[in-house]
Amino acid sequence: MCSSLVMLLFFLSQTELERVWAQQQTGNWYSVISQQFEESTGDDSRARRAQRSSSGHTRISRAVLGGGLTIDTLPDNMTRVVEDSGRYYTYRTFGPEDQRTHELWVDMSDLRHGQVRVHGILSNAHKQAARVALSFDFPFYGHYLRQITIATGGFIFMGDVTHRMLTATQYIAPLMANFDPSYSKESTVQYLDNGEMFVVQWEQVRLRGKESEGAFTFQAALYKTGTITFSYRDIPLSIDVITSADHPVKAGLSDAFMVTSPSPHSSDAQQQTLYEYHRVEIDTTKITNYSVFEFTALPTCLQHDNCELCISSNETSGCSWCNVLQRCSDGMDRHRQEWMDYACLEESKEATCEDYYRAGLDSSISPAITPETEVITSLPPPKNGCESDDLKTESSTQREGLANMGVIAGVTAALVLVLALILVALYINCHPNAASPLYLIQRRKNYWPSLKFQKKGFQPGYTEVEGDGYEKDSIVEAGPC
Repeated sequence: MCSSLVMLLFFLSQTELERVWAQQQTGNWYSVISQQFEESTGDDSRARRAQRSSSGHTRISRAVLGGGLTIDTLPDNMTRVVEDSGRYYTYRTFGPEDQRTHELWVDMSDLRHGQVRVHGILSNAHKQAARVALSFDFPFYGHYLRQITIATGGFIFMGDVTHRMLTATQYIAPLMANFDPSYSKESTVQYLDNGEMFVVQWEQVRLRGKESEGAFTFQAALYKTGTITFSYRDIPLSIDVITSADHPVKAGLSDAFMVTSPSPHSSDAQQQTLYEYHRVEIDTTKITNYSVFEFTALPTCLQHDNCELCISSNETSGCSWCNVLQRCSDGMDRHRQEWMDYACLEESKEATCEDYYRAGLDSSISPAITPETEVITSLPPPKNGCESDDLKTESSTQREGLANMGVIAGVTAALVLVLALILVALYINCHPNAASPLYLIQRRKNYWPSLKFQKKGFQPGYTEVEGDGYEKDSIVEAGPC
């Protein structure tokens, strides 16, 4: 805790305030060359106007244990970290005698490193910056970036949102100063990207107002692994004598997060505040000809993708797991806004990994119950309480009753018919001389004669034709039973 407090201490002298105010009055702004910036200039300008106080200053804050302290001035060269905690990066320094110095210098004329691009606009401009896309994801303070902004002033802006105060924070600065590449044709800003590293070189650039002091040549290399190197070839002046009156002079790394809050000037407007949560400042006295600084990225909370690793990993400390975001963090990174919006700090205090695990098991069981629930909920709601169910039950019962009655009636009719036939047969056998039985007997199939139509005048008649082998007198009358 003490080291965190020491890391976040800062001081601001009255002289620095006056100098920064003078810088603002002279228009110490960077112009970003990119279509993205042009498209967002309207909103950014409105946001900047909303953030300015009555004196015209811009609001910048510095994070202190999750809160912030507002400084109503430009942030150029006004704060510094007294002690670097070594939480995000460690670095080593190499001098002219070290072999590592020559190994880390990237010869831009060697085609084996890749195609070198000379930026035409930056090489002929002053206080200009340009957005450049990377061919790989570069980890910076644990955040993976695919776009950077190269500035003529000897630094690379690493922020997601471009603005005109690029020198404030979120930078990789091998040597931030008031360089003017437009002074000479030999002054260039060039870069290469071979998929494994991205190198920016400021070659033969001179300080504005001190062009006669000599040209500077140095480079910054961003490796896919997260390693960063600052290599210096020509440093004609000691860094201590370079004035910061017209431009900040810095060397190192910095990152910040942005928090959006309601503007105090208007209820409808939003105010964006930058919080610089970490900075690495290198010893500028060691920046000489043929010197190198090699930064090694340390593991961060953001790299853990589950609760157990987040809480128990020995590589990181102070990490908390936010289950709703599925993210591991200490709350001090570029996702600070989401961390606060979803109350992740309170959640991590009240819940454990076992609680999240049990909640996951409960949610995995629920799909087995889902089909039945869907069937029930898909039914239309009853119109009059339970009457709908009663009506459906009664109607189905009536239909079943009618069906049963039909079956019974059919069986009964069949039995009655069979019984009637039996009775008729018995009656015929017992009373063969009766008129009705005799009529039926005479007209059995094997006794019925064939009939032939004959026309006699206009009256049709029938002539009975006897069948072969049959005689009328051959009919045997049965006696009474």
